[in-house]
Amino acid sequence: MVHGVAFTCPLCQKNCTSASGLTRHRNAQHREFTPASEGEDDNTFRRTSHPLLNADGQDPQAWAPFGSRAEFDFAQFHFVELQTSESQIDKALDIWAASVTEFGGHAPWKNAKELYAVIDSIQTGSLPWRTYEIQYNGDVPPGTPPKWMTRKYEVCVRNLRDVLHHQLETKTFANDIDMIAYRQFNHQGHRVWSNLMSGDWAWQQSDIIAANPANHGCTFVPVVAGSDKTTVSVATGHQEYHPVYASPGNLTGPARRAHGNGVLPVAFLAIPKTSKKHRRSTAYQKFCRQMYHASLALIYKPLKQYMETPDIVRCPDGHLRRVIYGIGPYIADYPEQVWLAGIVQNWCPKCDAPPDRLDEQGARMRTRVKDNVLISCFDPGILWDDFGIRSDIVPFTNGFPRADIHELLSSDLLHQVIKGTFKDHLVSWINEYLLQEHGQKRANEIIHDIDRRIAAVPEFPGLRRFPDGRDFNQWTGDDSKALMKVYLAAVAGYIPSRMVKSLATFMDFCYLVRRNAIAAPDIVRVTGKLSDFHVYRSIFVELGVREDISLPRQHSLLHYESSIRLFGSPNGLCSSITESKHIKAVKEPWRRSNRYNALKQMLVTLTRLDKLASLKSLLTTRGMMTGTTSSYTTSVFTGQQPHVDVVAAAAALLDDEHDDDGTVHGPKSLSDIELAPTPQRGYPKTLAALALHIQQPRFPELFRRFLHEMLHGPPDENEPPIPLDACPIFVSRITVHHSAIARFYAPSDIGGAGGMYRERIRSLPSWHGYARRDTVLVDVGAPSMVGLVIGRVQLFFSFTFADKLYECALLNWLVPVDDKPYPDTGMWVVGLEWDAAGVPTLEMIEVGAIARGAHLLPVYGVNPLPEDFHFSDSLDAFNTYFVNPYADHHMHEFLPNT
Repeated sequence: MVHGVAFTCPLCQKNCTSASGLTRHRNAQHREFTPASEGEDDNTFRRTSHPLLNADGQDPQAWAPFGSRAEFDFAQFHFVELQTSESQIDKALDIWAASVTEFGGHAPWKNAKELYAVIDSIQTGSLPWRTYEIQYNGDVPPGTPPKWMTRKYEVCVRNLRDVLHHQLETKTFANDIDMIAYRQFNHQGHRVWSNLMSGDWAWQQSDIIAANPANHGCTFVPVVAGSDKTTVSVATGHQEYHPVYASPGNLTGPARRAHGNGVLPVAFLAIPKTSKKHRRSTAYQKFCRQMYHASLALIYKPLKQYMETPDIVRCPDGHLRRVIYGIGPYIADYPEQVWLAGIVQNWCPKCDAPPDRLDEQGARMRTRVKDNVLISCFDPGILWDDFGIRSDIVPFTNGFPRADIHELLSSDLLHQVIKGTFKDHLVSWINEYLLQEHGQKRANEIIHDIDRRIAAVPEFPGLRRFPDGRDFNQWTGDDSKALMKVYLAAVAGYIPSRMVKSLATFMDFCYLVRRNAIAAPDIVRVTGKLSDFHVYRSIFVELGVREDISLPRQHSLLHYESSIRLFGSPNGLCSSITESKHIKAVKEPWRRSNRYNALKQMLVTLTRLDKLASLKSLLTTRGMMTGTTSSYTTSVFTGQQPHVDVVAAAAALLDDEHDDDGTVHGPKSLSDIELAPTPQRGYPKTLAALALHIQQPRFPELFRRFLHEMLHGPPDENEPPIPLDACPIFVSRITVHHSAIARFYAPSDIGGAGGMYRERIRSLPSWHGYARRDTVLVDVGAPSMVGLVIGRVQLFFSFTFADKLYECALLNWLVPVDDKPYPDTGMWVVGLEWDAAGVPTLEMIEVGAIARGAHLLPVYGVNPLPEDFHFSDSLDAFNTYFVNPYADHHMHEFLPNT
């Protein structure tokens, strides 16, 4: 406060002691006043037509076009979160109106249509759709032409430049964006490839752009795009859509994979249909492909002039920058890559290896220049048969600078590796081998037991359960990813050693190339694992399961090394990113339509969702979304800031017992672990009574020896054990917890935009009707297994001793049975440790020694499981277990098997 200065209201001449007091006075007593227009006296104010405070005591202009926090939250809750139908919104508004009528109030809208009109009037995040018509204009045969020749096809497109501007100015990406190409090195001096801007391609493109003096200092913005057909009605099977998505290549891989607007739909391509009679005609196929490329060229058209001259863009840090756009990597599965590259089916879109000899040495990379030379020199038939080129197709990239479609096709982890090589090839071949080797009856028994083994896998955070094994009708990408984590241990013992090794080496290749950051030594390992896989997979040919292995999706693995060097980690350019967007961009909007002319209704829904998301982001930035709706409204009436107990809110989030895993939005940290905030009732509080309750008679002795170590340090190995009488006596209270929360940096997994991940580790006597005692990785500095040992948690508890809070775990040890991994599977094998008395060893440790949860897979051997075996018994029923490095990507990096 500035003493001795009076602030005077220009209307009633009331004096206030501060400028903020004057503002509150004007807001409370008068309508809103704005500064005078140019030419008027600075001390005069102009009266405006709307009141500054509405009936709820809030500033209607701050929430515009909504009138208050309550109105915005109502729209957000019903339209975005619940996806409420129009009739249900009408009913909710009627209830609202009835609840305030006796107080002289009224609902803000009479019906849903009025609410939709308000949403449509939101100015931020407006990315409108335009519809273009495309029609065949070639030669028409005499008589009645096929319908596809006369039909008009609609392509719905957003302005790609506006979409990129919207994405680039999103403030939440401020720490997850690279504005320049760079080369990254780790502490050992090894080159690291992670995000797109760390790759050689972005560096080369930046050099080309900088060669023009007019573009000196410009930021290069590559456009990552992806397209994939999706079906919204499995029952009818004909409701298909073909969305195209776009993302600024400057975003980091984790930010692109995270939920948000890092990837947005920019177009819906037309899907021509015709009768079986005309489907295979040359004219129809040519028209479909040409329309496809013409549509893609239409999408990129707004950027073309800015691919050579700068555009001005506001970036997440708030600064304006001159940018040059470029067509970046394109995400697509193999069938779509065939269309994009203009090649013949079964040929490689990246090189000229012939379809029957895809993995032979000597294949040369395709280029735009080479294609043009070949097309100018050879007849279409020769191009088709000898080079796999369709001369009737001109890739859309040919009309844009610095774009070569063969180079820009990115590696597709989902369709080439996970659903392709793993699910469609290896899993199918193993089943075929069992049928061939054992006959129909015995093979079915083995396959049934493999399914029981998969169903018997112990629980683990983020791990999907398969109650019926892998016996499901329609495989999704998530199904394949989940099955990969447990399949190797399930088939070990039923298939030959080399077949197990082929699966294990492929799994390692898969997990290496899916890492968020891939260093030069990792690329060497990738090449080695792929080479080993090629050697071991020959067993399928030797045993007659396959005649040859010349398959485009397996051949694509040969291009992963060069793709990593060009574009960084494939994990940031995987089609699983675009497929995950199908739910929000296609499937849910379709379900909200009336199914008639659904696409236009879907586009309206998408536009409204974008507007609400953009407005919410803006309001959050202003600090107007703190607290709940009622607490915020109450704070406005009382003139106080809304109270938000951040600690309590975080504790409530962490203590959600229904969440085993999830994203963490916050600063990056390597790892930390703490007990769940809510203590459990019903447990004795004293040491002796608790030991009796949990049936662990050695617990008091371990507890007292633990206290002695905390006070005096661990005893020397050569010294005799400390007498129990010399250990402290504990008489305070003990609090039991049923779980602990581990947080760690895991950018290779789908987590928060910053790459943080959270998992819950449980130890409780009853979880859905059975006891659950999870296993953990504990850092004890052991020589084997990278200094880690497995512990099975029997109890989580906390207590205070000498004015210090201790958070602890009581656990049994599972130790490695050998000093190296099992040779066939490449996984460590552990077994329960027993003391001299034949009792499982028990130890008390601080939870801070726990690195994270561990997942164990039983070593099943060759004996079948009982039909009624339940997965909750798995950690008690077997002598030895595989430590599963494939539980998630972080585990594979944290616990390498070689």
